[in-house]
Amino acid sequence: MSSLSLDTPLVDAVGEKTAATFFRAFGVATVGDLLAHYPRRYAQPGQLTPISSLPVGEMATIVAEITSVTERPMRARKGTLIEVVISDGVGKASLTFFGQRWRLDTLKPGRQGIFSGKVGVFKGQQQFAHPDYELFDDESEARITAVARSREPIPIYPATSTVPSWHVRKVVADVIGRLGPVPDPLPAELRERRGLLDARAALVQAHTPKRSHEVEPAFETLRMHEAFVLQAALLQHRVQVRRLAATARPAGDLLVQFDAALPFERTPDQVAVGDVITADLVNDWPMNRLIQGEVGSGKTLVALRAMLQVAQSGGQSALIAPTEVLAAQHVRSIARMLGPKLAPELMPTLLTGAQPAAERRRAALRAASGQARIVVGTHALLSSTTTFADLGLVVVDEQHRFGVEQREALRAKGTAPHVLVLTATPIPRTVAMTVFGDLDVSTIRTLPGGRAGISTFVAPLAEKPGWFGRVWERVAEEVRLGRQAFVVCAAIDAEKAVVDDTDDPGMTEDGTRTRTRWGVVQARAMLDEHPSFASLRVATLHGKMPSDEKDAVMQAFARGEIDVLVATTVVEVGVDVPNASTMVILEAERFGVSQLHQLRGRVGRGSVPGLCLLVTEADPMTPARSRVEAVAATSDGFSLAEVDLEMRGEGDVLGDSQSGDRSSLRLLRVIADGDLIAAARDEAAAVLRDDPTLVRHPDLADAIARRLGDHERGALHRN
Repeated sequence: MSSLSLDTPLVDAVGEKTAATFFRAFGVATVGDLLAHYPRRYAQPGQLTPISSLPVGEMATIVAEITSVTERPMRARKGTLIEVVISDGVGKASLTFFGQRWRLDTLKPGRQGIFSGKVGVFKGQQQFAHPDYELFDDESEARITAVARSREPIPIYPATSTVPSWHVRKVVADVIGRLGPVPDPLPAELRERRGLLDARAALVQAHTPKRSHEVEPAFETLRMHEAFVLQAALLQHRVQVRRLAATARPAGDLLVQFDAALPFERTPDQVAVGDVITADLVNDWPMNRLIQGEVGSGKTLVALRAMLQVAQSGGQSALIAPTEVLAAQHVRSIARMLGPKLAPELMPTLLTGAQPAAERRRAALRAASGQARIVVGTHALLSSTTTFADLGLVVVDEQHRFGVEQREALRAKGTAPHVLVLTATPIPRTVAMTVFGDLDVSTIRTLPGGRAGISTFVAPLAEKPGWFGRVWERVAEEVRLGRQAFVVCAAIDAEKAVVDDTDDPGMTEDGTRTRTRWGVVQARAMLDEHPSFASLRVATLHGKMPSDEKDAVMQAFARGEIDVLVATTVVEVGVDVPNASTMVILEAERFGVSQLHQLRGRVGRGSVPGLCLLVTEADPMTPARSRVEAVAATSDGFSLAEVDLEMRGEGDVLGDSQSGDRSSLRLLRVIADGDLIAAARDEAAAVLRDDPTLVRHPDLADAIARRLGDHERGALHRN
């Protein structure tokens, strides 16, 4: 039988039925994909133990025969309980499985196997709850196999109800046994210097270790593989961008006029970052820069100055924002900052998909003709019908809302345009290297003077339900002082919000209620009945409203014609109402750390002190409550970014999604492995300095292609 390679289609290795099952469960299509589905932990079986001597509370491994199997409905919840009684000829123990009827297909009386798990006691009998096991096909070899396997760590894989861990282990072991030579992405000198394994040995020891001490060296090698390949991909993209010929955009009279008309002094950080961008825009290669800064630190001002520099030579800038509300506000803010002389000359233009057709056509024509030298929009800017006469600068606002591919799709509408990425979500150093490794990073830390700051408090309704009334009294007090307030909800209508597929009204594992209680509809109805709000002007805002209606509400709020705005997270970014002093966030535990920090940044933007009230029903000591308390404890976004990273995960590093639930990092953890990532970046940079196209490192080039896939590779290298 011919050996398998990492590129062998899984269907050719394991057959059509198994390959289809694994693809549906884990998205694996090749042998390489399968072998990158690593064990999440290992059971340490130890020596075989007689049932009569099983140590309660510890891991144990036994060889036994199934004597009976019973199934009965569970009392407290839906589904059935499977109880299997096993015997080693002397003693008996039970195995229990909750809601897993599919196990009845293989767990039959008379079958023998090796069973491993934590020993418990139920009704006086030893019990394993959800143990790991492997049944023997050949009874005559059972004892020999059991003794040999009793010394081997048992890999426990991420599994599903249709593909249990033991099935993954069996298929992987079969594939490993037929695996041929494996190309090694690491240069031999690097591997030897760091004492790492070769690529094939690392995979074999990770999936089929003979002894426990083989596991860590395998994963040390595989973590370096992942870090090195990822950093090489990002740095190679940077090298390729710098090989493009960019149009130099020197500064001129437009920038001089703008700076002279500014009614305030720029902060030292704004000046420093602005000078770096000014230099970037006259280089022979395209700028590729990320600006991170606290909410309200002046990133938009820095970006606008870059747009003016590009406009000096007739070039256009396209600013893409995640919401229509933010895009519309950007246009108004830019026009206001440009003033009556520069605004007509640069003609800042809004382009969104929700605009009336005639208005959208006019905006698209201004962009295509070059009449509009600043075009602000949403995803409509990515449409094939949106073109530019001379796109010189792409600005991506709130990068965490967009993926790499969207950034590059907009960039493709020009000839090697410069790129400026803005984020108000501070990024830890290791994340910047891992997620934005193809960008140069600048930071704006200092905030403009004259701001009164924000005080943040938790209203813990689980312990102090009476505080709920005080929250609304406090809001009314602020309005009576001539100020305005936001009330933010996690849903539009709690009655229609599908948060969980269960009727259980309790809490999830992290302390969040399974169903939302407050939507915009419910909060507005409650405030309409509240005595303190009888004379207050209350309005609502959410993403399902027509575009012109949303814009009208936001403008009315900005003009002070609305006292309290009840909204969804549509107000999370970019909304600038200096008179807004109070932010109430209902069910604050439903939001992430960074999102809470962003929402809080909508108040305290002027000379009026800001007040943020985080209302939560999460119990103390739960992860959900910890998120809320972390935000209340500090207003330092950079500190909160570290907390958020630890709580939420790294996010999808190269794909469109950048939330922790779908991390494309398989082994690396950007905080724990920060030093390794930095070392891998230095090693990859050294390789690319000598061999930028990786002609002399074909195994690394293949690993990059295999690791990123067509979608992510296309996103990185589309220009």
